Amino acid sequence: MENRLVDNFKRIGFRKWYERQLLSSHAHMVLAFLSVIALVGAMEAFRTAQGDAQLANVLFVVVCAAIGAWALRRYIFLLMRAEQAANQASCPDCGDYGRFHVVGHRPRVHEIDLRCRKCSRDWVFSALK
Repeated sequence: MENRLVDNFKRIGFRKWYERQLLSSHAHMVLAFLSVIALVGAMEAFRTAQGDAQLANVLFVVVCAAIGAWALRRYIFLLMRAEQAANQASCPDCGDYGRFHVVGHRPRVHEIDLRCRKCSRDWVFSALK
């Protein structure tokens, strides 16, 4: 996970990575919202169904609930990871946001060494485990 984060920072830069994380998390939020709508529809259809159709609607309710729970969990994870990264992306000296080079990383302690492009100050980025 951390090596992929380092590779993304090097390849596309922090700002594009952050934007993609926010877009991906909000896409999961939309999926969770749509699954709630489908869940309500399936529950409504269950009331009027008979026999095998009721069983199919119960299955549909379970599937919609599982998809919605997964999407909501993924939304929260991606959003929190992006916000944690955003809180560490400013240079401690000059305050320049999101403009750094990856100098190295220490996978065992989940840290990435960064260097500011503006003032060349080094600082440590703590990656999510």
